[in-house]
Amino acid sequence: MTNFLQYCLAGLSIGSIYALIAIGYTMVYGILRLINFAHGDIFMMAAYFMIFAMVDYAIPWYVSIVLVILVTIVLGVIIEKLAYKPLRTAPRMSIMISAIGVSYLLQNLATYLFSALPKQYPSIPMLNKTLHFGEVSTSLVTVLTPIVCIICVVALLALVKYTKVGMAMRAVSKDFDTAQLMGIQINNIISLTFVIGCGLAAVGSMLYFTPRPSVFPLAGSLPGLKCFIAAVFGGIGSIPGAVVGGLVVGVCETFMKAVGLSEFSDVFTFVLLVIVLMFKPTGLFGEKISEKV
Repeated sequence: MTNFLQYCLAGLSIGSIYALIAIGYTMVYGILRLINFAHGDIFMMAAYFMIFAMVDYAIPWYVSIVLVILVTIVLGVIIEKLAYKPLRTAPRMSIMISAIGVSYLLQNLATYLFSALPKQYPSIPMLNKTLHFGEVSTSLVTVLTPIVCIICVVALLALVKYTKVGMAMRAVSKDFDTAQLMGIQINNIISLTFVIGCGLAAVGSMLYFTPRPSVFPLAGSLPGLKCFIAAVFGGIGSIPGAVVGGLVVGVCETFMKAVGLSEFSDVFTFVLLVIVLMFKPTGLFGEKISEKV
């Protein structure tokens, strides 16, 4: 029973991290109909920014957290302005290729700046504390991650549903051209979408790498792909769907490893996606899109 509870906590923790990153995929797709394949690499760069701040410049962890979130957001906005904005009216295939190119650019930039050798992620004292719940022992980051996820998701849903900015985001996601004709500042809404997505990716990066020993230039590829799968699984374009998808992927992956099938945990994620899409192509919470002929 103790082991089962520990696996549940671990599954909820990694699932919450996947949910935070998957929200970035689903929000960008909801606004631009773009799969931002570079999102996993932005998540990876946030980890290097933390190493740079805490190890190279010895900045206190509580200041580094704020700096890393801000720098990651700036990186995301710069990518949107330079790589995606000029192609906004281009065919969808062009902007998708641009996203793949940005992904490889970030991976190679990280290799050039930080080398391909793994670097140790700095220890954040507050997150590494050990907690005891009866016979169950776990780290504070494992318990804190689902709480942070819930707070971020509730705040984001409140923003989208109850503010003028959220109304504008929903309008742009429904009809890009009509929203622009109604006076909505499209560029500001798109930039805000990247700000939110990259901010959540930075938070997810800290929570993900804190209990893990090292960071390397390809460290964001597989988690980024799993988060993309989580977004598609839940229904890409749906924030609650991204959260549910992330939790399902995280819990299933954890229990696959628990029963001794670690080598199949990644494969199972893809199989789960295929099974769901066979019966519900739009994902669990995806809306059916009717196209005019």
